[in-house]
Formats: sequence, C-alpha cells, structure tokens
Amino acid sequence: MIDDAHQNTEFSLHKPLIRQGFARIVGHYDEAAVLQREVGERMLERLELVKLDPAVVVDIGCGTGAALPGLLSRYRQARVLALDLVPAMLLRARRRRHWWRRPGLLCGDAESLPLADGSCDLLFCNMVLPWCDLESTLGEFRRVLKPNGLLLFSTLGPDTLVELRSAWRQVDDQVHINAFLDMHDIGDALVRSGLAEPVMDTERLTLTYRNLADLLRDIRHSGAGNATAGRPRGLMGRARRHALEHHCEQGRREGVLPITAEVVYGHAWGPTAPVTRRRQDGVATVPVSSIRRRRP
Repeated sequence: MIDDAHQNTEFSLHKPLIRQGFARIVGHYDEAAVLQREVGERMLERLELVKLDPAVVVDIGCGTGAALPGLLSRYRQARVLALDLVPAMLLRARRRRHWWRRPGLLCGDAESLPLADGSCDLLFCNMVLPWCDLESTLGEFRRVLKPNGLLLFSTLGPDTLVELRSAWRQVDDQVHINAFLDMHDIGDALVRSGLAEPVMDTERLTLTYRNLADLLRDIRHSGAGNATAGRPRGLMGRARRHALEHHCEQGRREGVLPITAEVVYGHAWGPTAPVTRRRQDGVATVPVSSIRRRRP
C-alpha cells in the first residue's frame, strides 16, 4: 500500500520534462492529437450556447493552434491571443488565420500567466490542465479574468487510458501513466479558487488502434507521455514490452484495441469584482493592449 504523501510525490509533474517533450514532438503533433482536436471542436460548439461579446480571448495552451480559426471566426471584433509554454508550438500557431486576421502570440505558462489582472473576457483551455498544478492554474485564471468573464476548459478524467493502465499493472508496479483528477475534485478546486458558478460534465470517447505500437506512438507524439516524478528511467526493454503487449491484447475487440478517453468539460465565471494579487514568481505581467498584433 502506498500512502497518500508518497503517491502525490510519485505522480507530481516535472514541468521541464513537459516543456521538452512538447518541443520535441511539434512536427508530429497535428497528426497524433486526434483527441485534442475533436474535443476542441466540441468546445467551440459549446460556445454557441453562451451569450458573450468578449474584447479579449485567450487560447491557453494553444499548441499548434487548431482552435484559433474557430475563435477568430466567432469573435470577429475580439483580440484573440494564442498562449503556449513552447515557442515552437507558437511558430506553428502563428500560421492560423481567419481571412485577414491572425492571433497575437504570447509565450507563457498557465501556472504563471504573463497577463495583467482582470484583462481577459474569455479563457479557452483545451486539454491543458493535466499538465499543470491545478490550484495554481485556477488561481491564475481567476486573477486574469475580468468580472463576469468566462473560463471554458476541458481535461482528462481518471478513466482515461484505463485499458493501458490495467495492462501495466500486470507487468510491474511502477508509475507509467499520469494521474488524472476526478470531475468532483476539479469542481471543488474551482470553488476554492473563487471562480463563480462552476458547471462540470463528462463524456467517454473511445479511440481504436491496430496495435500497441500505434497507441504508444500517438501518446508520445501528442505530448501525453509520462511526465511524473515517479516515471521509470531508461528504455522499456523487450521482455517488458512483450508482456505489456500480451496483456493489452486481452482487450482486443473486433480486430482493434479500444482505448478510453474520459473527457471532463467545465466552465465557470470570473469574480464579480476585480482581483489583485501580488506576484512572487518574478513573471512580468503586461496589459493586453501592449501585445502587438501580427500583420497578415
């Protein structure tokens, strides 16, 4: 039995490893990130149900910018910013446009947003929270949202990759897959952060793969690899890979390997009064008006 303190240490995320991992896979990301793209499209559809006329929209953790054309198209009068931790991702995102409009670019961490207090009307955050400290990130979202501004996000729940997690448990007891938080824990964190009227829901999507090699390649190329402090060091090894493949094959159905993605959606509103918080991390915050627009 692993106690809670040890488990939290084992599953703690290693931010430099996350940054390096996403930087390495930029060229493969769009091909592998099928789930991220599908969920992003579903989030854009959800915005159709919200009456909002934002002046400033930020796509947090934009990756290569798949959602940016949709945001630029929907909010034609808004300043749309693309923010990502990895400069190479932003180089790809800057190619996204809607007609003559392009997003502004901002390199930064969701846990320490380089944006001024109360400067944003809409935060669009697709599949970023699994790679962040939740409390710090939600605190930053609350800080930068204008009163009554909207946070719309998606993340992964604990049943994600349940088939692969089960197969690994039969091979060894090491940490091979990131821990994903339950919807109710995320909802509690939203309340603690001071964001208003949080609403959560989930859906399960099933991805199918021909074999284990295709699954592991997509995980690696989409940036969803193991970034925990307790991850195994070194290569997998032929014997362990064969054992993992054997146990994964027990779940084959109709000629394919089904893999579950538990997608958690949520939205919440900014505080009714502006938030001012003294930054202690040395990250400069700037008003949105000082970020230059890119020319077509």
